[in-house]
Amino acid sequence: MTLEGRLEADVTTAADGTTLVTFVFTVTNRGPTPVELEFPDACKAEFVVRDDGREVWRFTEGKAFAQLLTSETIPPDETATYEAEWVAPQPGGYVAIAELRAREVTCTAQTSFGV
Repeated sequence: MTLEGRLEADVTTAADGTTLVTFVFTVTNRGPTPVELEFPDACKAEFVVRDDGREVWRFTEGKAFAQLLTSETIPPDETATYEAEWVAPQPGGYVAIAELRAREVTCTAQTSFGV
């Protein structure tokens, strides 16, 4: 099983001047067989933002997710996409890390971005 992760961060400014960072975590199955992902709750990926190694934002912080087991299959050479939004970050340079929250399967990616 070979999963490959890619993370993108898109920084935009709303009409009211609020800055928004949209994270898109793409997980691609590079292996020859389908990969079955099982998730312990409704949150399928974690997103963390760091500034010089210090955590400044975490997608799941303060959120509750439905406690139901879910699953999804990624066929060979296909992708699954997970997204998160960070509203009103402080200006600066950051590193974002995304991690798949599936049981017994790991995949991570990271990217640098500036606000």
